Amino acid sequence: MKKFLALILSLAMVFALVACGGEKTDDSQNNDGDTSSDSPVAITLATGGTSGTYYAVGGVLKTVLDSKLTLSTLNVESTGASVANVNMITDGEAQMAILQSDVINYAHEGTNSFDGAPETNALWVAGIYNETVQILAKPGINTVSDLKGKTICVGDVGSGTEINAWQVLSAAGLTKDDVTAVNGSFQDGVDQLKDGKIDAAFTVAGAPTTAIVDYATTNTLNLVSLSDDELTAIQEAYPFLIRDDLAAGTYTGQDADVTCVAIQATLVASEELSEDVVYEFVKAMFDNKDALTEGHAKFGFLDPEAASAGATVTMHPGAEKYYKEIGVL
Repeated sequence: MKKFLALILSLAMVFALVACGGEKTDDSQNNDGDTSSDSPVAITLATGGTSGTYYAVGGVLKTVLDSKLTLSTLNVESTGASVANVNMITDGEAQMAILQSDVINYAHEGTNSFDGAPETNALWVAGIYNETVQILAKPGINTVSDLKGKTICVGDVGSGTEINAWQVLSAAGLTKDDVTAVNGSFQDGVDQLKDGKIDAAFTVAGAPTTAIVDYATTNTLNLVSLSDDELTAIQEAYPFLIRDDLAAGTYTGQDADVTCVAIQATLVASEELSEDVVYEFVKAMFDNKDALTEGHAKFGFLDPEAASAGATVTMHPGAEKYYKEIGVL
């Protein structure tokens, strides 16, 4: 009887071990956090307002690259632009974004809109093109100093445009008490200027910018050109704002060059995206530069050396791998 019971217990243990050994785990991740799933990663690309260059550039990225990518799919989202885009990556609402190069520095340093609360989740991928600080105004306003006592649209709340607007105004000696500031998108600024509700509007975007193109087709165009003193003061106070003039003919009715400053439009990616996903994206972007340029002229400025050289914050490992592979890092 004892031998029979022992045999029964032994068989029960064997069946238990077989059951445990044959059970499939539902863990699709390796120890390093990389997934073994074959499903592409869904990437939300945060851009800007629908009338701005970010949104148009993002749309071209999706149109050209989506069919080339095997590890990810791309969805483009209209947003409040630079600062909002950093927050979206921090909150996991976006995985990639286009934003101003100065804003990503503010985020990592915890300054300006990120005062005391650094956000370092967004990593550098590529500098794409220069973004010009353009000031559209009523006729008769010819310098930044002329904006004293005027009502001005300074961009969306918390946007990079708003930051740059106040930098330019302050360098010209104007404070928040000297102007009446309102917030709104590029298109909001244009529409309010058309309706006579404001006197000027700031736009920080690649030129030609859709909202200003629209304005110039039916209205007398007046873009404020920086004076020599204003340009010197701006560059002394904010060295990252480089001179970037608008050539005559950039817009309908623009007969002369306009003296401006600019920052760089930058592509960033969440540190949560894998090296392989970002590497594939960056490689596809440069491999398809011609097709991208056909979709939007700003991609004509895309260059691997310039794209990597502008990095002033941590670069994403996937982007770094690509730049090292082609010999620019």
